[in-house]
Amino acid sequence: MKYLILGSAGQIGEPLCGYLKSNGHEVITFDIVDSQKQDLRYQDTLQETIKDADIVIFLAFDVGGSRYLKKYQHTFDFINNNARIMVNTFEVLKEHNKPFIFTSSQMSNMSYSPYGALKSIGEYYTNALGGLVVKFWNVYGPEKNHEKSHVITDFILKAIKNKKIDMLTDGTEERQFLHATDCCRCLEILSARYDQIDREKQLHITSFEWNSIIEIANIVSDNISDVTVVPSIKKDDVQRDMINKPDKFILSLWKPQISIEEGIKDMIKFYSEEISK
Repeated sequence: MKYLILGSAGQIGEPLCGYLKSNGHEVITFDIVDSQKQDLRYQDTLQETIKDADIVIFLAFDVGGSRYLKKYQHTFDFINNNARIMVNTFEVLKEHNKPFIFTSSQMSNMSYSPYGALKSIGEYYTNALGGLVVKFWNVYGPEKNHEKSHVITDFILKAIKNKKIDMLTDGTEERQFLHATDCCRCLEILSARYDQIDREKQLHITSFEWNSIIEIANIVSDNISDVTVVPSIKKDDVQRDMINKPDKFILSLWKPQISIEEGIKDMIKFYSEEISK
């Protein structure tokens, strides 16, 4: 297949491009990081590129981890950037009638979160056009933009550089984490079965394993010598302790393979090598 990856330089986009190429697919990259001409806030940037694609993976979004969301998601620029990205991209998808997968979030039902509300709007667009909606649950992998880093990256960098993981919360909140490679496998499978999947089914891409944030910090500290974990007294105020229950339908098509312990060890190796260069 010939894939067009919107957000191809991002945390999921970059490994997805590599994974698809290694499996014999053609990949068209598209990301503002690579060129200002690939800014999805402007509709005409996508018009020519989309013509050659067999399927589009819509990853592009202005987003980051909890620290980033807490700081920016209520700002005009955050809301405006993502609204414009979606309006322009969905109009082009409609015009060219291309198969596409919109990558939403398990936070899309959290209407108090601008990020969650925006993802919910994206789901409505996708459903109206007959595309596939997938809901990501805390997908992790190497990240280039550390300002937007998610919790596992954040903890590993603090542990390596400072020998201390100072946490934003008390760590009691629980999350499900999925390694980017498992996520890539799932997106490939869904692409291959695109026309066969019931659009009424919920596609939750997750590990189906719960870990508290303090457990994640401890796994990191157990694999890096002489690291101290320092929880905050604050509670999580991004998801506000709201707990979703993932639909298990996806397990009939795909199953995650990489454990959180194995994934964190791989991440530690990556960042240790990066920092030592």
